[in-house]
Amino acid sequence: MFIDLHTHSTHSDGTATPKEIIILAEKSEIKVLAVTDHDTTEGCLEAIQAGEVHGVEVITGVEISCTHGDISLHMLAYGIDLNNTILQEKIYILQQGRLVRNQKILTLLNDIGIKISEQELANYSAYGQTGRPHIARVMVEKKIVSSMNQAFRNYIGKGKPAYADRFCFSAGEAIKFIHEAGGVAVLAHPGQLDPAMKIQSRLISELAGLALDGVEVYYPTHSNKTHRKLHGIAEKHNLLLTGGSDYHGTNRPKNNGLACRAGVNCPPYTLMEPLKERMAFHARKTHESMT
Repeated sequence: MFIDLHTHSTHSDGTATPKEIIILAEKSEIKVLAVTDHDTTEGCLEAIQAGEVHGVEVITGVEISCTHGDISLHMLAYGIDLNNTILQEKIYILQQGRLVRNQKILTLLNDIGIKISEQELANYSAYGQTGRPHIARVMVEKKIVSSMNQAFRNYIGKGKPAYADRFCFSAGEAIKFIHEAGGVAVLAHPGQLDPAMKIQSRLISELAGLALDGVEVYYPTHSNKTHRKLHGIAEKHNLLLTGGSDYHGTNRPKNNGLACRAGVNCPPYTLMEPLKERMAFHARKTHESMT
């Protein structure tokens, strides 16, 4: 049995609804799934309801954008209380930062002769959080570029003519408010931060000192060697192991299926027991702090 704790729906930059992801999970024999949209929890309830119908266990989740020094990170949160005021206030701040960045990017594109209106962008994100992938899709549709990757590579990726920064919390701040919402904080796709694996040992050690709970060891692009190294680092710091597909639907054609990949990249169901224990621990601490 397998799990998939990293998926994206139409509420952020995926192309499938939460219900469609759950149906795909049922067909793929995924027993546990988390919808972890970028900086929003809007798809979680739909996923939970669909999971009850289709026999897929769903845990609440979100992927939070943050930084640690000069390193940009994504922090996955599991088992969060969707009604937690602190969490939703922090998410709202991140959402506003996305809106400001989108406007900056459109202005920068306009300055170099690429005209994209806010209405055109809105047509590609009918609901949920709008970000650079949506801008890239508009650029493909208008035949400015031939692919979303080219849009990032030539225009809106970091260091390119229409790139703009946005507000992010520090990793320490993100871990803190995830815990305050009763959630478990897990470093997403660490192998992508440095394919040579030169920074991960120090980085994860520092994040463990900030109360990080776990590391996403099982991930489609992690090689066997990367998987083994991350597994060893996580064990050294007594961190949980998690995994997922980072499913985005047709936005990422090379990664258009759920969790299971050949070899080490299939997250086993056995990862759930320690994760649930940690989720219960943080939920209990949150309850105690409120009583």
